[in-house]
Formats: sequence, C-alpha cells, structure tokens
Amino acid sequence: MLLQLTISGLSQGAIYALVALSLTVVYRSTTIVNFGHGDFVMAGAFVSYVLTVMLGVAFLPAAVLAVIAMFLLGLCFSRGLIRPIRGGPHIGYALMCIAVGYVLRGIARIVWGREVLPMPSVFDMPPVFIGNLVITGDAMFIIGTTTVLLAIFFAILALTDIGKMVQAVYQSQRGAQLIGINVDRFNDMAWGVGAAMGAMGGILIAPVSLLHPDLGASFLIKGFAAMTLGGFGSLHGAVIGALLLGVSEQYAGAYINSALIDITAYLIIVFVLLVRPHGLFGHKTVVKV
Repeated sequence: MLLQLTISGLSQGAIYALVALSLTVVYRSTTIVNFGHGDFVMAGAFVSYVLTVMLGVAFLPAAVLAVIAMFLLGLCFSRGLIRPIRGGPHIGYALMCIAVGYVLRGIARIVWGREVLPMPSVFDMPPVFIGNLVITGDAMFIIGTTTVLLAIFFAILALTDIGKMVQAVYQSQRGAQLIGINVDRFNDMAWGVGAAMGAMGGILIAPVSLLHPDLGASFLIKGFAAMTLGGFGSLHGAVIGALLLGVSEQYAGAYINSALIDITAYLIIVFVLLVRPHGLFGHKTVVKV
C-alpha cells in the first residue's frame, strides 16, 4: 500500500511541480508572486477542453495550441498590465495579479456557470501490474510527460545562454541592464513562459479531474506550498517541494484522515514558515546594518 500511495503522490506531485516551477520562473525574473496564477492554470485546462471536446481537435495538437495561447496571454499580461505599474509598490503587483485571475475566473463562470465538466479520457495506456502494485496509464503519462518537460527546462537553463540571463536578472536587474540584457523584454518572456508552464499543469490534470471555474484556487495554494517548502527562488526546490507535497497528501489521507488531503498544503506552509522560513533549498536573507 505504501508504494501504491507513493506512485499516486508522485503523479499528483508532478502536476504540482509544473505549477510551482511556473510560479518560480516568474518570481526569479521579476520578484513577483503571481497570486492569480491558479486561474491561468484553470484557463489552460479550459482552452484544451474547448479545443478537444467542443471543436474536436485531437488532444496533442489541442494541448500545443493551449500552451501557445497561454504563453501569448502571459506575454500580453506583462506588457499591458505589469509594465505600466513597474516601479510602484509591490502590493500593486499582487492586486493586479489577483484582479486578472478573477477576470479569468469570471469569464469561465459566464460561459459555464458553476457547472462541473468531465474531460474525456485521453490516456489509453493500459495499467502495469507489479505484484500488488498497479501503475495506471494516467500516472505513467503524467509522470513521464512531466519528467521530459522538466528535463528540457533544466537543460535549457544549464546549457544555454538563457540560463545565464536568468541568473543575471535574478541577481540584479540593474546589473543585467548594464551588460546589455533587455530586462523588460526578458520579464515579458518570463510571464509568458510561466503562463505556458502553468497551462501544461492544467492540461495534464484536465483528463483525470473534473473541470470547473474555481479549479485554479486549489492549484495556486499547492504551487505556493511547494515553493515555500522548496525555498523561494529555487527552481529545483520547487520541483522537489511539489513532489514531497503530493506524496504527503496521499500519506496523510491514507494513514491519518482523508480530510487532511485538502489542508496538507496549508499545514506545510504554516510549518515551514515557523521552522525554516527559507525552505529546504532557499537561502537565508542576511541584512547588514
């Protein structure tokens, strides 16, 4: 049973990893936490639903189109709404993100109300039986797809000039400007990539969950909890924190009480902030006087 719960937790945690990593990408580039990000995840899931169910597009091309659409939305959001308030107080960024998130949620409610929509299953892979362990096609597809996406992402950061630019902007935006990096354009791209990666999480969860306009709220908390556990600004920490969160939810629900599944993320946030505020892989801030 323990191994079965672990596989289920890793499958769920893989989706959380995409959400947490997409939040971290934006945070590293702009030092802004997108508190409306969960609704971008929801929007990605609904775009794939419209393309697949209502327009009859095959799942794979529909997923690609949904990711592109959310990338463009993130790009427009940065250029049209974040750039004009840059230089203002951070609370302005938070309120703008929340406001846009509610706009996306409101649009979904206008179209679908509070209806819960089932997404047709697209994972036709047969389950694998290893003794008493059952690995479903859903779990294999989600874990496999997420592993490939994360490997590509980290390879780009480690082996290309993009990774050096990310590091330069994260350390000092002014310093990055001095060496010729167009920080505004870089930040726009970061918002686009963050929205696209969040959409990937929504697309993967759509076939194994019921869709509704409030779907994004829970994923925002899951992503935020994973970031908190892994350490703010740590890319690999966001992934590890997400996997630990997914497994923790399964263990808590099975061995303690199923109600804990819904509040594990909140408990992790409270615990980490009290015990280790900089997370597992974050760096403690040292203030010099």
